[in-house]
Amino acid sequence: MDMKEQRFEMRVGTNAKPAAGPRLELFALRKKLLFPSLRRESLLVHCLLILGIMVVGFPLYYTFVISTQSVQEVLSRPPLLLPSNYLWENYVTAWIRSNMGRLLLNSTIVSITIAVGKIVISMLSAFAIVYFDFRFKQIVFGMILITLMLPVPVRIISTYEVISQLGWIDTYMGLTIPLMASATATFLFRQFYLTVPDELAEAAQLDGAGPMRFLWSILLPISWTNIAALFIVLFIYGWNQYLWPLMITNTKEMQVVVIGIENLVPRSGTQLPEWNIIMAAAMMALLPPVLVILFLQRWFVKGLIETEK
Repeated sequence: MDMKEQRFEMRVGTNAKPAAGPRLELFALRKKLLFPSLRRESLLVHCLLILGIMVVGFPLYYTFVISTQSVQEVLSRPPLLLPSNYLWENYVTAWIRSNMGRLLLNSTIVSITIAVGKIVISMLSAFAIVYFDFRFKQIVFGMILITLMLPVPVRIISTYEVISQLGWIDTYMGLTIPLMASATATFLFRQFYLTVPDELAEAAQLDGAGPMRFLWSILLPISWTNIAALFIVLFIYGWNQYLWPLMITNTKEMQVVVIGIENLVPRSGTQLPEWNIIMAAAMMALLPPVLVILFLQRWFVKGLIETEK
């Protein structure tokens, strides 16, 4: 037995079965030497993931814990980290006191309208920029990108004046239409359309399909992954709006859920806020975005799988 065979037996072990060939021997040796390090790296990665989940999820868990406690338990020190027995009472009180049903309805309408409007406008503008030749096309696209530097808080006074002259104060149109344009979504759709082969457009022209038929029958089906991802982001963007709905609404019937939660905090310094009721309202306001993410995640993953195929 030469030195190489001795070294191989020392590393693999005397009880190892004889391999069928040099390649199998080399594979067994690599498996023996590399897998322990891979297991250690996998364990480290999982530990980091668990730690990250704990850091991100603990505030949410503590919010739920507070929403199940009484006022005395919330103010107790050290704080209690386990749920209490006031869950049903707190949630019913928060629902009635904040008029949560109407708030959730308004926020849902506003968020869906903003998300759908942004996606439709962005798809059409990106389609025109990529597939149509007209003068100053790049300048128009640059002007769209410039609007990224002009968010709603920067132009809120002029926008409010226009909306008031149109008579859209305290209406769904006033809450949604000024927030529909999105330079970011236009840029993302433009970059995606640039990756689509030109042969698809040429084949559509040969088949007699017009521009809108090409957009509806070809570009739209292959854009569902982008649409699902953008809808999640834009829905949460519309759901979290505070400053613009605060200015544009005057009645409680048109307020959104973020303002409704803020109204539960007492204005006077003499009255202590009931944090258990406030956190119960916050937990109820959190449910619709979570449901949207869970529902569209299936479409997002499905779109990724179909794209890979």
